[in-house]
Amino acid sequence: MAVTEAHDVDRSRPMTREEKKVILASSLGTVFEWYDFYLYGSLAAIIGAQFFTSFPEATRNVFALLAFAAGFIVRPFGALVFGSLGDLVGRKYTFLMTILIMGMSTFIVGLLPGYESWGVAAPIILIVLRMLQGLALGGEYGGAATYVAEHAPMNRRGYYTSWIQTTATMGLLLSLVIILLVQSYVNGNYDPVPQFSNGEPLLGPDGAQVMLEPFKAWGWRIPFLGSIFLLGISLYIRLQMEESPAFKHMKEEGTQSKAPLKEAFGQWKNAKIALIALFGLVAGQAVVWYSGQFYALFFINNVVKLDQFTSNVLVAWSLILGTAGFVFFGSLSDRIGRKPIILAGCALAALTYFPVFKAITETANPALAQAQANTQVTVTADPATCSFQFNPTGTAKFTSSCDVAKAMLAKSSVNYTSVDAPAGSPTHVSIAGTEIPVYDGTLGGDELKAAKAAYEKSVNDALMAAGYPIDPKTNTTVAKADNFFDIFNGQNFKLVLLMTYLIVLVTMVYGPMAAALVEMFPTRIRYSGMSLPYHIGNGWFGGLLPATAFAISAQSGNIYAGLWYAIVVAAATVVIGLIFVPNNGYRRSLFGDDPGHEMHRSGYQDAPPSKGW
Repeated sequence: MAVTEAHDVDRSRPMTREEKKVILASSLGTVFEWYDFYLYGSLAAIIGAQFFTSFPEATRNVFALLAFAAGFIVRPFGALVFGSLGDLVGRKYTFLMTILIMGMSTFIVGLLPGYESWGVAAPIILIVLRMLQGLALGGEYGGAATYVAEHAPMNRRGYYTSWIQTTATMGLLLSLVIILLVQSYVNGNYDPVPQFSNGEPLLGPDGAQVMLEPFKAWGWRIPFLGSIFLLGISLYIRLQMEESPAFKHMKEEGTQSKAPLKEAFGQWKNAKIALIALFGLVAGQAVVWYSGQFYALFFINNVVKLDQFTSNVLVAWSLILGTAGFVFFGSLSDRIGRKPIILAGCALAALTYFPVFKAITETANPALAQAQANTQVTVTADPATCSFQFNPTGTAKFTSSCDVAKAMLAKSSVNYTSVDAPAGSPTHVSIAGTEIPVYDGTLGGDELKAAKAAYEKSVNDALMAAGYPIDPKTNTTVAKADNFFDIFNGQNFKLVLLMTYLIVLVTMVYGPMAAALVEMFPTRIRYSGMSLPYHIGNGWFGGLLPATAFAISAQSGNIYAGLWYAIVVAAATVVIGLIFVPNNGYRRSLFGDDPGHEMHRSGYQDAPPSKGW
């Protein structure tokens, strides 16, 4: 049932030039804000080496991903703070606050000294800055989606809000392009940088001092520092914006909410909508989104062992080819509804993730895939000595022989099985029949160094004999892009197609999402109401996905096991969404709220009872 009032009767007309201008301004500002946020995600491995050097490499990877996720953990709190401000003082001024906090936090990351200079203070400050970014982003999305939807014609809300949906992917694409350009220039014009640890030269296995390419040593800071120019552009754009007509109408009539958080979440009729939005739409969208963009990038770079430049090129091209899907599916949702498209994307992801990610491994690194398929590797240990190596605080040290064995195999992307041994039994690794005893990580001094070196050499020799491509320099099968346009050979082109498929799933679940959420809440509490479920879903279900998936895979001994997290959440969303989410929101007016919400509530009450309302 579509509800209209006198001030809404002309909302089906084409948008005016001024309305298009302010929506474009909102979208561009949001692209820059997502660019700031995604820089860290794209450079997580490099930043982890700079700020978490005191931790073992397996723990460092998880810790670096969690530092990225810290920005997502606090996003729901940003949604509460800025959502309530948006409903109280307006959409425009909230925009200005969020972009300023985001931009300055990103700029400071570019200036922050690393662990070697500031010790433990460096990673602590880094995570604080990430949390500030997350707070700002928590207020950004709800404002942008609400602002655009309240300007758009009623019968084209999906189309116009889909442009907001492209901003996240465009921000990621912009960050990747900037990184590729800076990386090519810095590494091509500057010398490698010698590395030190505690003031002493850092030596590699061959006894030579470790040399780091200049981009990894200091060039990664340039994209962060350059964001100050994007901040200036974004502030200028947002100062030119007009306030939302829906908010201005409420303010003129004095009908805006005095306590939007209490009204949105303290009253069951509205809190119920938020819960349905979270579990019936957003949770599945979040895991599909982050699997298709961030975890896919992490997977091909850290698990499949493609070099960083090639990984970024492949993801960038998949984003270029797939981004139009946001607008396509957003526009389609204006005709058939938001729900069928979003749930179809979740269902396809749950059904196809395992074969697609396996195809990525087989295509990108055939030697690795073949070795995994043909090599029997087991870790036999007393289960009491084996830990779940998930370390969110970065303080735990995994030193038992079982933990040492699993950490090294996970680092080499080896699939293995665990065999329980009697209590007190020593740990050993079997690689294609070669038995290798594992040293005790609690040893000290030179004895530990000697035992570690001997063990790692034995494992690497056995893996190489079994066909594992341990030395990337000798692996002629791995995919490699020499420049940004080097994607037209069979191997790289197939990888781009596989990655693009993942992006298409992202566009299915995300393209119609802004319109779907905006349509579920009254104007008085729209900013607050939609922001919290969106950011709980994307901040917690989605943002923690890379770290969770990595830890699950490392623990299970299977590089694909982490996909179960996304598959289970996506499948659960399909079931909940089919039962409880209505599909009539795309026919509903956003300007039909009276002060008592009687007309708005009637719209939901008129929905079929079987839809859960």
